[in-house]
Amino acid sequence: MLRALDNGLLRLLRTRGHDPQVERWVLAYTHAGEHGVMWHGIALVGVLLGGRRNRPAFWRSMRAIGAAYAANTAVKYVFRRARPVLEAELPHLAPTITGHSYPSAHSSMSFAAASTLSEVLPAPPLYLMASAMALSRPYVGVHYPTDVLAGAVLGVAVGRLLR
Repeated sequence: MLRALDNGLLRLLRTRGHDPQVERWVLAYTHAGEHGVMWHGIALVGVLLGGRRNRPAFWRSMRAIGAAYAANTAVKYVFRRARPVLEAELPHLAPTITGHSYPSAHSSMSFAAASTLSEVLPAPPLYLMASAMALSRPYVGVHYPTDVLAGAVLGVAVGRLLR
């Protein structure tokens, strides 16, 4: 039943709201999440401009993003879940580094960043950005919804551990 729900949600996200303009924006956003680049950029700006008092939190965030990526990679190689494949008419819209899907690294790093950056920046926009990053992955067809949910849980756990 969970597998059917996962596949149904993936199909919904992969087939609805796919206007070419929307796809361009989502692809640009998901690309910004590669290796946590967007999140590292936010943290780096914080290190440089956030003041002496907040600087340790921004450094902590950079470490959490890296730790989430490392933890995610380890979990991926334990579970080795293959990336989703929908019919030939619904190919992936974005390239991937590996064929492993579970959990989503974009989601892990995004939620680790939101968890740690929320020490010094407003939490709601950070978690909204992290959620958008997570949802972008099934939208482009490279993750199941449960992959991004697991990634979010892993990211928050790593973020809280390093706080």
